[in-house]
Amino acid sequence: MLLRLKTLEMEKYVEQDQWDMVIGSNQKLLDVKLREVWRYRDLLVLLVRRDFVSFYKQTVLGPLWFFLQPLFTTLTYTLIFGNLAGLSPQGIPKPLFYMAGITLWNYYSECLLKTSTVFRDNANVFGKVYFPRLIMPLSIVLSSLIRFGIQFLMLLLMMGYYALKGGTFHLTTYALLFPVLVIQLAMLGLGTGMIVSALTNKYRDLAFLLSFGIQLLMYSTTVVYPLSRVPVKYKDLIAFNPLTPVIETFRYGFLGEGSFSWMALSISFIVTVLITFFGIIIFNKIERSFIDTV
Repeated sequence: MLLRLKTLEMEKYVEQDQWDMVIGSNQKLLDVKLREVWRYRDLLVLLVRRDFVSFYKQTVLGPLWFFLQPLFTTLTYTLIFGNLAGLSPQGIPKPLFYMAGITLWNYYSECLLKTSTVFRDNANVFGKVYFPRLIMPLSIVLSSLIRFGIQFLMLLLMMGYYALKGGTFHLTTYALLFPVLVIQLAMLGLGTGMIVSALTNKYRDLAFLLSFGIQLLMYSTTVVYPLSRVPVKYKDLIAFNPLTPVIETFRYGFLGEGSFSWMALSISFIVTVLITFFGIIIFNKIERSFIDTV
């Protein structure tokens, strides 16, 4: 009798209690819960800080790697593709040409690679506590944006150095499109990364092909060569890559070298939006049951 009375009291308490959030597995496919992401913005800031600090923790050179990695890559590309292969354009300093492409490519590739393993890397956290799962890939994009800003500052310093030496390059008004280009890179890295993460969660073999595939993707983008050097029969194929108009517009805006087309950039942006939307939908679907397969 006493147990029955306690049970009735608990049921009455639950009925009177007002819940502000109900967590369940039944949700619509298009329900990405952006409002919840905003409510958990403090967690997003903490994750961004964690990713940024852990990058150079327990290293000898620490934050210097943010500068050394793109610098060494630029010198290597200048020597191999610029001097030996002769792929760089004439007129502008070769290190500037390659540094511009590397800065953008590093941001995209880092977003793609880290987002592609977000389920596997955070399986323990996902299985223990609830929060909007979209926060994890968003934190990767934002923390990578900090490193991108450091490398972009390095590019500006290099531009200042060559300007004092009389380098033949110049800024154009298309440099004002810089925020749009960065947002497009972030969306493209986020979208493709979430698509790959969903595929590798089910087909683990794709994880081994990703590092090789991303190198092929770089060579199909105008990172190490200008679009003007591409043979005519391959030019349309290279230009169709959504990364190509972004890199070409960036170089055209900051160096005055490259090709610019409103149509190409618009098509690239539309493709980017579609990839991002498709990636978020797949991510939203896979997150419901990934813990059973990870």
